[in-house]
Amino acid sequence: MKSSIWLTGSEGRVGTALLNILRRNTDYKIVDTDKDVDITDIDAVEHAIDTYRPFTVINCASVSSRDFCEENRVEAFKVNALGARNLAIATRSKNAKLIHFSTDDVFSGISYRAKNEFDLPTPNTVYGQSKLAGENFVRELNPKHLIIRSSWLYGLSKSEDENRTDFYYEVLEHGKKGEVFEVPINVIGTPTSAIELARFFFRVLDSNEYGLFHAACEGACTRREFARAILELHGYDPNLAVGVCIGDEKSVVSTILENLMIKMTGVYEMKPWNDALKEFVDREKGGGN
Repeated sequence: MKSSIWLTGSEGRVGTALLNILRRNTDYKIVDTDKDVDITDIDAVEHAIDTYRPFTVINCASVSSRDFCEENRVEAFKVNALGARNLAIATRSKNAKLIHFSTDDVFSGISYRAKNEFDLPTPNTVYGQSKLAGENFVRELNPKHLIIRSSWLYGLSKSEDENRTDFYYEVLEHGKKGEVFEVPINVIGTPTSAIELARFFFRVLDSNEYGLFHAACEGACTRREFARAILELHGYDPNLAVGVCIGDEKSVVSTILENLMIKMTGVYEMKPWNDALKEFVDREKGGGN
């Protein structure tokens, strides 16, 4: 009998990528839901748990548009925090593992130093605050949890939905059209490919690893450097990416994640961001998935 996995938020960017990968593995029976199961409704969540009987629940459901979250604070917390709480309660009742995807936005970005799993989060956006609240519920309510924070994910979705934009494909479209576009030079982070995130995910899926893990590619760059690298690898003019400052010209927004737990446990080794990007581009050019 195949092990059952319930994936929530399967139509979102991370959920779509993981669903495509999970379906290639015949060892698992995958149940995917999006709006058909309202995770903010505890009764609906408990009914789904009783029906699907998963050994692992993967929570990718999220309200991730920062502008939307700022304007709809209650809805942001309802999905990102209350939804995570309900899943934690339901999975604990069935002794199931909960894998919860979070974000580097739980950090404010005002410090250049890379943040590890033991640094205190200080979110300064509603999105980051609601995601941190979700983390706290998961941590407090189900001991069999794995919280994964990543950074600047790309290669997840080609959707034209404004809430599911992918920086990689946006840059690629500008390159194809020969369009000049503006990119921040004072925003720093670590581009992380869907391929690398998936590899780490499968390494920990059936493992005895629990707790909080950062899973971002190694190294860091500015948004403009990332855009230029994408253009160059595809043979387009990197100068199409014009650098601009966001906010105060002297300020830097930095959300670099240090994968300290990965390094301590030895469970995986994330690639440098530029190597992972080259691999991703080579796959795209070759028609790989």
